[in-house]
Amino acid sequence: MMRTTLKLKMMTGSLMLLVLFLIGWQWGPAALGIPEFVLPRLSSTFNEAIRMLNSENLMMHAGVTALEVVAGFVMGSALGVTIGVALGLSPTTETVLSPYILALQIAPKVAFAPLFVMWMGYTVYPKIVVAVLIVFFPVMINVLGAVRAVDPDMVNLVRAMCGNRWQVFRLVEFPSAMQALFAGLRIASTLAIIGVTVGELVGGDKGLGFLLVYGEGQGNTAMVFVSIVALTIIGILAYAAVVWLEKRALHYLPRASMRTV
Repeated sequence: MMRTTLKLKMMTGSLMLLVLFLIGWQWGPAALGIPEFVLPRLSSTFNEAIRMLNSENLMMHAGVTALEVVAGFVMGSALGVTIGVALGLSPTTETVLSPYILALQIAPKVAFAPLFVMWMGYTVYPKIVVAVLIVFFPVMINVLGAVRAVDPDMVNLVRAMCGNRWQVFRLVEFPSAMQALFAGLRIASTLAIIGVTVGELVGGDKGLGFLLVYGEGQGNTAMVFVSIVALTIIGILAYAAVVWLEKRALHYLPRASMRTV
């Protein structure tokens, strides 16, 4: 009962903050003397969203961006898990590959985006590849650390029961890495939006990033705000999907360790 009441109070407080933010957005610019072309009111942004739905194919562009985000997130996460496990199980492999993986992570992804557009054209593929590069590293690092931190006593127990290498991985190492994996997936779900948006900003004729650049070129600040809000909504949905999956996959863990941010 107390937990339900606490959750209700937290939700109420969060909704109140949202209401205050929307009120400030609607009447704050006029009160501060900020012109519409600099910071449009909430009502102007809403009207622009309606116009974009009717004449700018907003839903189509949002769908393209969402598809790119999902594809980049899934492929980047799968690559991160695979390489993270491989490096975690083999210190020699980590020693050989770590400098190159680190160099790839340090190199600015924005610098790669024009190259991918030149190589693959104005398609969805450059955006997906940029998202994969951004998503890959946090997932890989989390999985690598978790595999390395497995309790050796549990590994020795499975081996004492005549377990082979695959059984040690399946019964001990991978389950132990699941919580760290989902922590990385949470980060990756938000970074996937950044990767796709960067790709669409550099070169694209579809997607919310394209609409953002188009609105900037037209001097339509409200259009830019609508694109940003739509990107934010996609990011929130992606994060919520990871949290939902985490709760289903890690239902056996204590609630204290499953608490979301």
